[in-house]
Amino acid sequence: MFVIVGYVFMCVCILGAYAWHGGHLGVLWQPSEIVIIFGGALGGMIAGYGGKPLKATIKALPSIFKGSAYTKAFYMDLFACLFELLSKVRKEGLMSIENDVEDPHSSPIFSKYPGISKDHHVVEFITDYLRLMVGGNLNAFEIENLMDVELETHHHEAELPATAITKLADGLPAFGIVAAVMGVVHTMGSLHLPPSELGKLIGAALVGTFMGIWLAYGFVGPLGTLLETKAKESSQVFQTIKVTLLASLNGYAPQIAVEFGRKALDSSERPSFQELEEFVKSAKNK
Repeated sequence: MFVIVGYVFMCVCILGAYAWHGGHLGVLWQPSEIVIIFGGALGGMIAGYGGKPLKATIKALPSIFKGSAYTKAFYMDLFACLFELLSKVRKEGLMSIENDVEDPHSSPIFSKYPGISKDHHVVEFITDYLRLMVGGNLNAFEIENLMDVELETHHHEAELPATAITKLADGLPAFGIVAAVMGVVHTMGSLHLPPSELGKLIGAALVGTFMGIWLAYGFVGPLGTLLETKAKESSQVFQTIKVTLLASLNGYAPQIAVEFGRKALDSSERPSFQELEEFVKSAKNK
């Protein structure tokens, strides 16, 4: 929603001010230059990335026009789910959650929170480390190191689309200059034309520089920033789970463990202590 609003506002301001100043909008429509600018930058991105990163970028682009999946309500459900799992461990022992860990889709705990259970990566992260806690001989320090390695790998992978789009945006102004230079070359071969015609050719050539900069900083660059933000949001989920599970592994009660996780959130998603306590208790009694 905000992407579209931002684009519309930008176009109205730039094109409106240009027309207000007496400019002719039709001059800015140079399809051949747009092909040069976008084709060149996109070709460079494909050559530089290709394969898996390119597929990840294409897959990530639709998420730009969707709101964040990791809202305050999502985190409330996440904490309630973790609280139930850790409470069960504290009362009945680690082996009591073996079935929940091995088959989370049939787990009565996970099934209470559809927003969590449908996120494959979140469920896998929780169950993998609960499985290590149940069947492994790893201490808290070793599990924390393993979590850090996985989080670093996840963060690197999640940032690939943002990096690719940012590189695409970086290339657009340069290819805008390429389009402008090619327009000037074409103009130099038409010096026999009258000044009025030469002015049109020179103006069309300069549009290439304008389009390259406008497309880079007005359209493509913000998409890279949005993808980077979404990558950080997804990493924060795993960081929150990590903090909560480690607190439990270090002997803290479930109520305190989820409080550790709550502190890992940004203020925009973080519920208050009282709010989370009441929600967790009501969710457990359902």
